[in-house]
Amino acid sequence: MDFNSGGGGGGNELHNNQFYQCEENKPLLGEMSEGNNNTKLGAGPCKRSLHHSSSGMRYKLLHEGDIQVCVVKHPRTFLSKILTSKFLRRWEPHHLTLTDSSLTSATPTGYMETSLSYSSIEDLQLLSWDNAPKYCVQLSFPGGTVLLQAANSYLRDQWFHSLQWKKKIYKYRKVLNNPSRWDVVLKEIRALVDMALTSPLQDESIHQAPLHIISTLLAENSNLSTQDHENIIVAIAPLLENNHPPPDLCEFFCKHCRERPRSMVVIEVFTPVVQRILKHNMDFGKCPRLRLFTQEYILALNELNAGMEVVKKFVHSMHGPTGQCPHPRVLPNLVAVCLAAIYSCYEEFINSRDNSPSLKEIRNGCQQQNDRKPPMPLRLLRPEPPTPPPTTLLPLSANPSPPQPPPPAPSNPTPSIPISSPTPSLPLSPPPSVVNSSEILVELERNNNSANAKRKGGPSGGDSEPNLIDCLLVSPAVNTLSIQLPAQADRVLGCFALILKMLSDYDDWRPALASLLQPIPFPKEALAHAKFTKELKYVIQRFAEDPRQEVHSCLLSVRSGKDGWFQLYSPGGVACDDDGELFASMVHILMGSCYKTKKFLLSLAENKLGPCMLLALRGNQTMVEILCLMLEYNISENKDTQLQIISTLESTQVGLRMYEQLCDRQRELKELQRKGGPTRLTLPSKSTDADLARLLSSGSFGNLENLSLAFTNVTSACAEQLIKLPSLKQLNLWSTQFGDAGLRLLSEHLACLQVLNLCETPVTDAGLLALSSMKSLCSLNMNSTKLTADTYQDLKAKLPNLKDVDVRYTEAW
Repeated sequence: MDFNSGGGGGGNELHNNQFYQCEENKPLLGEMSEGNNNTKLGAGPCKRSLHHSSSGMRYKLLHEGDIQVCVVKHPRTFLSKILTSKFLRRWEPHHLTLTDSSLTSATPTGYMETSLSYSSIEDLQLLSWDNAPKYCVQLSFPGGTVLLQAANSYLRDQWFHSLQWKKKIYKYRKVLNNPSRWDVVLKEIRALVDMALTSPLQDESIHQAPLHIISTLLAENSNLSTQDHENIIVAIAPLLENNHPPPDLCEFFCKHCRERPRSMVVIEVFTPVVQRILKHNMDFGKCPRLRLFTQEYILALNELNAGMEVVKKFVHSMHGPTGQCPHPRVLPNLVAVCLAAIYSCYEEFINSRDNSPSLKEIRNGCQQQNDRKPPMPLRLLRPEPPTPPPTTLLPLSANPSPPQPPPPAPSNPTPSIPISSPTPSLPLSPPPSVVNSSEILVELERNNNSANAKRKGGPSGGDSEPNLIDCLLVSPAVNTLSIQLPAQADRVLGCFALILKMLSDYDDWRPALASLLQPIPFPKEALAHAKFTKELKYVIQRFAEDPRQEVHSCLLSVRSGKDGWFQLYSPGGVACDDDGELFASMVHILMGSCYKTKKFLLSLAENKLGPCMLLALRGNQTMVEILCLMLEYNISENKDTQLQIISTLESTQVGLRMYEQLCDRQRELKELQRKGGPTRLTLPSKSTDADLARLLSSGSFGNLENLSLAFTNVTSACAEQLIKLPSLKQLNLWSTQFGDAGLRLLSEHLACLQVLNLCETPVTDAGLLALSSMKSLCSLNMNSTKLTADTYQDLKAKLPNLKDVDVRYTEAW
């Protein structure tokens, strides 16, 4: 049937025209309140009480459903008579769908043969008088009435509010798609927002649909005045408090932030919107314009008179006043915004086709030696070295020239460390007899890199991915890398670098921030920019000062073969500007946490021995300790390298003192490891670390294979003594305070250990995972520890000889 055909003659047609004329001349939800007409900046329209929902009932928006339909065609003058009649027409079951423009049936037959357009619906109300059909909604159209009968009152009300919403939003879409007067448009926008806020329906589209209508209106009318922009933003502010703005609206907000950064709308309206985005957004990849809007908002804050202070207050407000931020999404969202903003500062260099050669090399990676024109001279050697100072530094690599006389012995001869016969090593390129500090570190860096490449059997600069230092380390004598950012990009960089520094100041955010920045998620152009690396140095210092291993371990690379912050800010790295002070503090904290000590020392000896020796010559105590540990753990088997380390230690008072102490310990160690003594040893209950050290210093224990420390008071500190026992195969630590740090040390030095009892010790997964390197373990007792199932499975997979395992009273049991 045709719902749009008239059935009441000319009188009805006149009535309909009067109805539509009245509807077009007023807001769709009636006149706005006086308070709304005088809305001030930053204030939203007042909320009305819910229509037809005095009890506060809430409903879900219907999109389709089953319902009984009855259509009565009649003149309006006889409506009341027909509705009170007992002989109503028949009812038809239909599955109705509420589309954006009409009410349609899945079976277009009978009463619902044609769709019922929302524009043809003149009135919509509930039937509630006597003798009316139960649970009915009445839809009046020209020449008739459609009755929808639901199964109960709740479903009836749900249909009523859903149809009312669809009808109103359809009319708003038509009115706002063809605006005539902007004062009327603004009035309708306020009415639309008021309708969305007072609707008893609960659905995401209730607030999103008005926002999409308004964003379409703004996109199609880009020539609005600034005042109109602000009025519209203020009008829709209440809808934005609990909803993300759609993409088109984000674009409009970004434009306003760029053009009017000092507008009060930015502070009063955009602040709660951005706070919600940062607290609740889950993926900027799906909504990139939300990230762009957040970035533009922060830049608008930075344009205020006290810009930096306002940005700091905003970040603090996002963290909250307590020591723990209650919103876990804030930090990753802020970091994502900062990374995108910093990347945008260097887009001009990244996308430029006529960059300087150095920038091309950064973008394309490290070229092979035979492709470079001319080759990059990494050796910063003067053709005529100056007269050597009184204290001449030893060369840092083997010299094929006639042998030099050995270094003069000190006044008090100190016994040297027993050195095993050197193994054949790759010859290194000969250095000059005298070099300055920068020459030492650059020359040694090159030698180590080339030696490592040869040791791996691959040519330098092959198909493997080049690391950052190879791509960024450019000799100042050839090409000085200089990046000059435009004034606006420079302000952007300063603003978001400040935010990163602020994030690193919060203790609860620092672990997650270190993890997010560990892969170095910045373009290589930024790492080659001195201003950026200088700004970021504060963040790296905060990581290096943090005592938590989960933080400072992120200074190292994500995986082997890649560079981390430790490499970039070490002497010879592109970001080093302090002669190695930050490098020394990073080494100190990494070694203090016992984080893979022997492996870490080996890495330093291979790649950073020159900087370590240079800083030791300058009296840095951390570097002196590092060199002593390299000798004590026999990190380098090259005799020349060991002699250079010894000579460096003897060049300073602190180094000489620590070297003498090392020699004393080595003599004791030699005596301790001399063949002889018992094969089995059990310490009395309540023994301490000092008791164990005193016992082991009393004689030879080179034959000791079985040591029981069960029920003693030893801690992880005794691991320093245990690793001196070369023949130890069985170790019982039952019911001691031996922890993770001790396990890491044992795993690096006691590779021959076969039986280990950790029952009732405070070890956790962090230490137990280190045991995966002890391939000789065949019996392991982890009863009553904090072992988890995942760690247990990992250990079983990595320890092929493990036969006897006790995991009772653990999570893996």
